[in-house]
Amino acid sequence: MAKTKYQFEDFLIIVKDDYKDFVTKVHDMMLQESYKPKIQFTKSNGFQLSYQQPKIKTVAGRILTFFVREDELMIRIEGNNHEKYPDALDNLPDRIVYQIDKAVDCIKFSDQKRCWKGCIGYEFDIGKNHYQKCITQCFQLKVDSPSMPYLLKLIECEQQERLSV
Repeated sequence: MAKTKYQFEDFLIIVKDDYKDFVTKVHDMMLQESYKPKIQFTKSNGFQLSYQQPKIKTVAGRILTFFVREDELMIRIEGNNHEKYPDALDNLPDRIVYQIDKAVDCIKFSDQKRCWKGCIGYEFDIGKNHYQKCITQCFQLKVDSPSMPYLLKLIECEQQERLSV
């Protein structure tokens, strides 16, 4: 049985009207830099849209993923270069910092044997608070109108750092 090929428009159907422009803007940003979209069903996120760096076929090349959870649009930004844009992190609004704060702490920092071998964990400061967060949930954030400009900034920063390598 052949896998179903989904298009960007198929994913956009499940996105609330309030967020379609945001998702389309991010989509255009990713395509402009030759990121490859991948739309699929997964057990954990259901219907999701992710973007992969050109020429990097492993998960290390993924920069972000959109999915809908409990009728809310979510984005997971793979902040592999987060240490290179501390100003963007320091300027995040409380609503986003709260979500980061509630993300699961990375067990690698307390016991390296309990985390998977390739785990890098995310360790960073926002203001006076120090975080050691799991890479799978750290920048998994709810998309809402007030957060959109800050999410775009995080995406732009990560994208710039990846392109400069």
